[in-house]
Amino acid sequence: MITGVAGFIGSHLADRFIKEGYHVIGMDNLITGNLDNIAHLFPLKAFEYYHHDVSKFVHVPGELHYILHFASPASPIDYLRMPIQTLKVGSLGTHNLLGLAKSKKARILIASTSEVYGDPLVHPQREDYWGNVNPIGPRGVYDEAKRFQEAMTMAYHNYHGLETRIVRIFNTYGPRMRVEDGRVLPAFFSQAIRGEGLTVFGDGKQTRSFCYVDDLVEGIYRLLLSNYHLPVNLGNPSEITIMDFAHEILKLVNNPKAHIIHNPLPVDDPKQRQPDISLAKKILDWEPKVSRSEGLKLTYEYFRQVVKGDGNH
Repeated sequence: MITGVAGFIGSHLADRFIKEGYHVIGMDNLITGNLDNIAHLFPLKAFEYYHHDVSKFVHVPGELHYILHFASPASPIDYLRMPIQTLKVGSLGTHNLLGLAKSKKARILIASTSEVYGDPLVHPQREDYWGNVNPIGPRGVYDEAKRFQEAMTMAYHNYHGLETRIVRIFNTYGPRMRVEDGRVLPAFFSQAIRGEGLTVFGDGKQTRSFCYVDDLVEGIYRLLLSNYHLPVNLGNPSEITIMDFAHEILKLVNNPKAHIIHNPLPVDDPKQRQPDISLAKKILDWEPKVSRSEGLKLTYEYFRQVVKGDGNH
């Protein structure tokens, strides 16, 4: 079962598990998901879909071997617009799914995030770093929901002996990202395609590390089937400043009208993001394979189809 199945990463996970021969139960309440992402799965016998909010009691009939909990607003625009739903899906939703896993004797993998490290004082970020998070700042609703989710998952593992896995996901990109997602890559692509200003916050010296979605899915698949229950970072350590990234997008899209504009830096915006993936290399024999230039080309193909260059969409 995959929660958040109609989301960007959830839908790619559904594809992978079906390809591996699993029967997939998808669950989503579509507050940020989109059925277009999984429309191609509906004709398949190996896929069934439940429209449901996991913050309410979750029941599915029959056997269940694995649960992947990916339901949550995940971009700043979404969790600032839906702060309470974000906290509920990380707390009540996680509690419901841990309970379901316990009753079905299933293994559960929860999607945590690099945001548990907050605005990090350690670089790059390793799993043993506890983070630097402002619990009452605007981003706290997401950061603390995920930190609580990890604590609750470990409690079920330690107290009930539940088979649990925790993945900390760093910036991921690829086809099926939402155009109005608010994160840097969809924003830059849609602005460049429309010939608008690419909004760089602050001086653009803050860094991000972008991992292509197929690489991430491979890491998640390996982690689920591994014997490791503590958190594991998955991401691409290739770090780039936002300013350099904006120039890469401008070059790729090649729209003469597109240009760079500067806006003030948002509150508690992390200055640096780079995963230390030594643990994933060691335990899962995993590292990203898709280069940024290759991944961006594939992602551009998708955005070219969904973003119209006339400014009306």
